[in-house]
Amino acid sequence: MFKNFNKLEKSWILYDIGNSAFTMMVSTIIPLWFNTLANNAGMTDSQYLAYWSYGTSIATILVAFLGPVLGTISDNKGFKKPMFMTVLVMGVIGCALLGVAPNWLLYLITYVVAKVCYQSSLVLYDSMLTDVTEPERMDLVSSQGYAWGYIGSCIPFVAALIFYALGMYEIMPMPICITIDFIIIAVWWACVSVPLIKSYEQKYYVESTAGKIKESFRRLGRTLSHLAKHDRKVFFFLIGFFFYIDGVYTIIDEAVAIGRSFGFGDMILLVVLLLTQVVAFAFATLFGKLSEKYSNFTLITVCIAGYTFVALFALTMHAVWQFGVMAFVVGMFQGAIQALSRSYFAQIIPADNSGEYFGLYDICGKGAAFMGTMMVGLTVQATNSVNIAVGTLAILFIIGYIFLRRSAKMQ
Repeated sequence: MFKNFNKLEKSWILYDIGNSAFTMMVSTIIPLWFNTLANNAGMTDSQYLAYWSYGTSIATILVAFLGPVLGTISDNKGFKKPMFMTVLVMGVIGCALLGVAPNWLLYLITYVVAKVCYQSSLVLYDSMLTDVTEPERMDLVSSQGYAWGYIGSCIPFVAALIFYALGMYEIMPMPICITIDFIIIAVWWACVSVPLIKSYEQKYYVESTAGKIKESFRRLGRTLSHLAKHDRKVFFFLIGFFFYIDGVYTIIDEAVAIGRSFGFGDMILLVVLLLTQVVAFAFATLFGKLSEKYSNFTLITVCIAGYTFVALFALTMHAVWQFGVMAFVVGMFQGAIQALSRSYFAQIIPADNSGEYFGLYDICGKGAAFMGTMMVGLTVQATNSVNIAVGTLAILFIIGYIFLRRSAKMQ
């Protein structure tokens, strides 16, 4: 494993394996347990999907505000590692507390806090890419991070799935199984993060000055002004990324909730999405190799086309096998589009300000995913059709491609 990577690159990749376990829970058991709590409170399936979508939107809006601030401040000398450790610890604690939340409202609030901390850690983690490897290796290292994250997260998830099954078949009380599940994921996330915490040192930074936070806001303002006026390549890429990755994260976050709204069984959904992780590992690795022969623009375009197909295919979805097809296609492209976008962005920005730029990147990525979730929530309430709600996401992919293409034409 990782035989072609140095110690620091391996440590960075390992964190993807750690945080991806929480991502798996967000995509699977977290919404399923929320559904149980929502049913206990007398909610309908449409209300459940709507409230879940709104909670996810709130989390991403908060990250949209926090991301660039955290990223800009972290560019100061010696700031990145302690800030990363702080949000990591808060995220791990939030993950563990999800196992003991007594009702749907407290559960949803805890989920929002845990997800904000998780996504904030990724702002800092993504910006570390410029410190841990060389520009010519960024595509490979970034792709391997996502690839091993997908396959590595299956280890704790299988353990969590076993306990979930024990609870579902009433071999053990479900609340106890849920508590164990979240403790497993929290411990895994924390332990696999240790190598990066021990080995990472901030290589690129700006010199700290008096009034660091105030100066960080000034730098952020100057950067935004510079992008709009002078660095149109980055500017148009961020706009395109804002739209297409919003659709990607919406599908990832809403997958189980969507399947549950169709009435598919919990274990069927969990097994399908577990297999999706294996597919994602294989294709993220494949796209990492293809990046040596083809441009990022070409490969990202292929991924956007794949996701547009998924959104349109959802218009006719009604059977489990169709959900399986959709999950397989998502697995083909979800790791690739994230990895290629991350490494491409790292190559076109100044390394000294990577935290600041990746803060903006995460506004347009993990912090921008409120559009898709709000679209799904509002559309399903207005039409009472999950098919139409998911189908509208095709709009985001088409707009994203238009701006990506314009960025690619800039020098």
